[in-house]
Amino acid sequence: MLGLGCCCFDDEYEQLFSAEPKQYSLPAPLPQWPQGQGFATGSICLGEIEVVQITKFERVWGCKSSWKKTKGVSFYRPVDVPKGFFCLGHYCQPDDQYLQGHVFVAREVADSPDDRQTSNLVLDSPALAKPLSYTLVWGLGSNKNGHGGFIWLPNAPEGYKSMGFLVTNEEHEPELDEVRCVRADLTEACETDESLFSADKLNIWNTRPCERGMCCTGVSVGTFFCSTFSWSLFPVPFSGSVDDSNIACLKNLDTNLKAMPNLDQIHALIKHYGPTVYFHPDEEYLPSSVSWFFDNGALLYEDGKDEGVAIKSNGSNLPSGGDNDGRFWLDLALKDEARDALMRGNIETAELYVHVKPALGGSFTDIAMWIFCPFNGPATIKAGVVNMTMNRVGEHVGDWEHYTLRISNFTGELWNVYFSEHSGGEWLHASELEFIKDNKPVVYSSRNGHASFPHAGCYIQGSSKLGLGVRNDCDQSKYFLDSSTKYQIVAAEYLGDGVITEPDWLQYMREWGPTIEYDSRSEVDKIIKHLPFFVRFTVESLFELFPTELYGEEGPTGPKEKDNWIGDERC
Repeated sequence: MLGLGCCCFDDEYEQLFSAEPKQYSLPAPLPQWPQGQGFATGSICLGEIEVVQITKFERVWGCKSSWKKTKGVSFYRPVDVPKGFFCLGHYCQPDDQYLQGHVFVAREVADSPDDRQTSNLVLDSPALAKPLSYTLVWGLGSNKNGHGGFIWLPNAPEGYKSMGFLVTNEEHEPELDEVRCVRADLTEACETDESLFSADKLNIWNTRPCERGMCCTGVSVGTFFCSTFSWSLFPVPFSGSVDDSNIACLKNLDTNLKAMPNLDQIHALIKHYGPTVYFHPDEEYLPSSVSWFFDNGALLYEDGKDEGVAIKSNGSNLPSGGDNDGRFWLDLALKDEARDALMRGNIETAELYVHVKPALGGSFTDIAMWIFCPFNGPATIKAGVVNMTMNRVGEHVGDWEHYTLRISNFTGELWNVYFSEHSGGEWLHASELEFIKDNKPVVYSSRNGHASFPHAGCYIQGSSKLGLGVRNDCDQSKYFLDSSTKYQIVAAEYLGDGVITEPDWLQYMREWGPTIEYDSRSEVDKIIKHLPFFVRFTVESLFELFPTELYGEEGPTGPKEKDNWIGDERC
């Protein structure tokens, strides 16, 4: 996928020489974190190499396409690299953002472990090595002002991998001492992530480990991937593993995860960053604690039995473990008055249920904060200027939603927040968040559906182009939860046995509500009748626009049964 020494000297690209974007910083200074082992000490040992996170850069070059309406990008080299550490590659980001990224720099650790993998390698092979040479994979010749841009791939020695590309503004190879390659057994395969720039002959992506989750060891270096295929020949951007290009991610061989926060540090992080969760002013179905739900009439049903069983406050009489085999489910109290009260929740008892886990090979910490609502209300469909509240579409008993804070283990800085939005979601950098006080961001819970969003407003899930989809209305109100104080840590497996006692209800792997199938065709027919003739849909094609959970009442499974409990958030 890489070009070999190709240069472009046409007018396809405009070179950018604007001032560097402003460096992003959180609204308030970081506190002094409680003492611990390796968290927030500035560096992380991955086994045979030690890495430092660099967030200060010097701009090398930038460009944008002159014939496509694409945002420009700039390329940066890390600065203030500590003595003895080496660059692994350069950084790239769009020009319409704060300067907000990072790259890792590395050095060898003197007391390397004796149990390192040595397949096809001699024992004394160093962890880091200079490249043999560089391949020019893309270049834009100098203009009348003498400026140009050139992207270089380090050619790694046999048994080593390159971590990223280098960029120069002059047409000669970088010095061999400017970058280091990493021994292959200390790396893992990576893949392309977010597309940063796409033009006819130049395509730039972020990279990330192919395998991600709390048990995975891949560490994202923060560098970019460059491909030079012709856009006209490849209309769909290249995606997937980039291992064949000799670009890789790092691997954390430290199974003790010394850079992860201890229990005192976790509490300090939640106290400092815990978001305020706002529910809509017209929200009818508020959250509650799990114990309140059990104490006020929730029942456990078993397949083949007509009557439900009352659930103990801590959930100790729920079936524990196993798979979701459909044998058990929860439902609301039978009596109408008690059932209605249970559906509406009790925000005074509500709290966030926190799962703390390693991310990206233990270089970051994910703090997933789960909210429970006894009931998910009906959806409101937007069709042009018409809004229609459904009778039952979208309803279900038992609603689990969450958002996730991603914390840098180098400094304890809040880096990203993941907003879970029904069957999808999105990661946002801290610079894109709304903060209510100091470094505490705001999370908005959508009316009836309780999906998480970063700002107030109406989010349409469906076709925004047609103005057709499910409304997610978000706004501030008197109904809110301060997760910096109202939380309970329910799991942090990496801390070891006995540090966190997981509640009994967390081991319930079945559904938190009944499955009720009903014909939603009549309600969807009602939507179609309100659409202008030129955007009329069949019922079947309209179904495809909306989340699948709208077409029947199906109680969700609990947090521990979700893919992101062990894996990474959806991307």
